[in-house]
Amino acid sequence: MAKKDTLKALMNRGISEETANLLVASYHSLSGIAEAGAEALVAIGISDEEAASVIVKIGKRPSSSGTKAKKAVEDVQIPAVPLEEVTDYYQYNETELMLKSYMNDLGFELPMKILVDISKRIRGTEIEGEEDTCKKLLVTANRMYTSHLMDQNESAGVMAAHSLGEPGTQMNMRTFHYAGVANVNVTQGLPRLIEIVDARRIPSTPSMEIPLLGPAAEDENIAKLVASNIEMTSLIEVATVSIDVDNMRIVISPNIRAMDSKRITSADVVERLKKIKAVRGMVEETEEGIIINSEEPSFKKLQVIYDAVKNAKIKGIDGIRRAILSKENGCYKIITEGSNLKEVLKEEGVDADHVMTNSILEVADVLGIEAARNSIIHEAKGTLGEAGLDVDIRHIMLVADLMTNDGYVKAIGRHGVSGKKSSVLARASFEITTAHLLYAAMVGETDHLEGVTENIIVGQPVTLGTGAVNLVYSPKKHE
Repeated sequence: MAKKDTLKALMNRGISEETANLLVASYHSLSGIAEAGAEALVAIGISDEEAASVIVKIGKRPSSSGTKAKKAVEDVQIPAVPLEEVTDYYQYNETELMLKSYMNDLGFELPMKILVDISKRIRGTEIEGEEDTCKKLLVTANRMYTSHLMDQNESAGVMAAHSLGEPGTQMNMRTFHYAGVANVNVTQGLPRLIEIVDARRIPSTPSMEIPLLGPAAEDENIAKLVASNIEMTSLIEVATVSIDVDNMRIVISPNIRAMDSKRITSADVVERLKKIKAVRGMVEETEEGIIINSEEPSFKKLQVIYDAVKNAKIKGIDGIRRAILSKENGCYKIITEGSNLKEVLKEEGVDADHVMTNSILEVADVLGIEAARNSIIHEAKGTLGEAGLDVDIRHIMLVADLMTNDGYVKAIGRHGVSGKKSSVLARASFEITTAHLLYAAMVGETDHLEGVTENIIVGQPVTLGTGAVNLVYSPKKHE
């Protein structure tokens, strides 16, 4: 495995970039790291707890040599916190209750969401006090609502699949577009729609849209400061790192202009370098710059120190490679390359209630499954709208509900929704037909032929529409 591939594989397993760089400097593959054990990882400058965590994450438990590190992880017990049930009922205002009483007088029933929306529009206007006008509004709303209801026994899933699949064939295959004026590449078109329904853990181009609050939203300098706090800055971006072979040391020459633009001082760099275990106790600030003297006259050791230092994080949030300012409606916001929702929400000056990320599974991890459902709807609607396609949002909502109704985000595929259908024939019709039929035969599974696909396979009418009704004719007896 190439060094670049090993680095990517480590980061995909949730290992920080700094630790990953230390590992690939000494080992060339995941198996090599696993075989080395926790003690060997500690020796190259990784903490005991992190070394044990790395071994577990790459798929192998710590060896007997890493007993100390393993014990340190086991000693950290997270106390169980009892869950408290919180019930917060919506309190209806006077206008909403008035509309509800008018609706009862008219003898029909509308969802309260519609009444709340009408109430927001008429509250504080002259219409609120006119009973006849309010009733006319309700009658019109009822007519529009009932005309959009789906007929009984209608194949809602087939319609939703068709309504998304057919426009999807009209979408172009372009992968990137520029998000606003920020020049940030974001996957769009058909590749993005496939990412959404496949529930990819990491999008091909993760990005965030971060609105700002208070002075940061209005003052460009403050907004730039927030952006510099969010964007991850490594040492190589603000300084020149060189190896002085004659004196067996690393020389770091700060770039004053770059450091000023990132709001970083030499003291910040020194303080951050002192926290890296591989160079702890070896960092010294002199007139020449920042010097790191090697403890032993070894070229290999010097190279290990160089690799650990050059990509060291000096400032910012892990995962955010770029943070660019953009102005919209007179307010500043930040567009990023990379995503780290949990850490960005903690940042001062950020409008946490309106931060958006295109990483749906990250939304599920941080904010919960309901937020992930809304994220799927928002991302799918935005992707289709970007291509100029107008799809009824209820079809997208049905897909989002199906992907999240079990409490976690499932893909629309053989590892998710399609692979978990109760019907054997429906599963077999999607992918890996032989394996599904063989397993069903081995365990004696029964197919009750209740869905669309399985009835079409066996050649009988589906239980939808007219097929859902059985007519029985009893002729009259002639006397």
